[in-house]
Amino acid sequence: MSKLTRRSMLRLSSRSALLAGAGLPLLGQDAGPKLQVVVVGGHPDDPESGCGGTIARYTDLGHPVTVLYLTRGEAGIKGKSHADAAAIRSAECLKACEILKARPQFAGQIDGDTEVNAARYQAFREILEAQHPDIVFTHWPIDSHRDHRAASYLVYDAWLKARKSFELYYFEVNLGEQTQNFHPTDYVDITTTEPRKRAACYAHASQDPVNGFYAEFHDKMNHFRGMEGGFKLAEGFVRHCQSPAPAVPAAVKPE
Repeated sequence: MSKLTRRSMLRLSSRSALLAGAGLPLLGQDAGPKLQVVVVGGHPDDPESGCGGTIARYTDLGHPVTVLYLTRGEAGIKGKSHADAAAIRSAECLKACEILKARPQFAGQIDGDTEVNAARYQAFREILEAQHPDIVFTHWPIDSHRDHRAASYLVYDAWLKARKSFELYYFEVNLGEQTQNFHPTDYVDITTTEPRKRAACYAHASQDPVNGFYAEFHDKMNHFRGMEGGFKLAEGFVRHCQSPAPAVPAAVKPE
C-alpha cells in the first residue's frame, strides 16, 4: 500500500469538494490545489462530444485540462489525403480547445490504423505520465470503433502501470452506434456549459456536426442523461471503482 503524502492528501480533500449535482471531483467550490485533468480521445471531436461540457466546467474553475488526441483524424475527410485531412482537423482541434480553454496535444497515431502493442503502450504511457494527471477521462472500451477501443486500452494500461494513482473515468460517444452497454455511475450538470460544448463540436466543421454527430447523437444524449441525472442537460460517466479517491457522492438533483 502506498503512503499518503501531504500532496496526495490535499488532492483527496480537494476531490471531495463537490457542487450539488456535479458528481465528479473538483466541480465544486474553487478551493485547494489545482488538479491536472486529461481527456483522451481517439480522434478530433471525440473528447469534445464525449465530455466537452465537463471540460468547460473544470477550466472555468481554473483547473488545467489537456485534451490528448490519439490521432489527427487522417482518414476522416472523404476525398482528402491523410496529410490534408490531418492539417484541417488539427486546426479544428486548436479552435475547439480554445473555446473550451483547454490545451491540445497529439499522441502520434494514425486514424484507422491505430496500434495496441508493447511499443505503443510504452510511448503512450510516457506521454500521459508527463502530464502528471490527477483525473483522466477516456473512451468506454466496449465500442464499435477500433480507434476508440485502442485509446481506452492505452489509457487503462498506463493507469495500471501508474499503480492506479489517478482517477479514471470513461465517457460515451454516439451512444448506440459506437459506445455499447454504457451505464453511467456519475452525471455532470452541463446546462450552463452546453453552449460551449456545442461550439467546440461545431468547430469540427469537416465532420458536419450541425446535421451529423452532434445533432443526431450528442444533443439527444445531453437531454437523456440530463433526465437520468435530474438536470436539464448532463454528461454521463463510468468511474472505475478502483480509482484512488473515495467514491464521490451520487448526483444531487437541483432544487
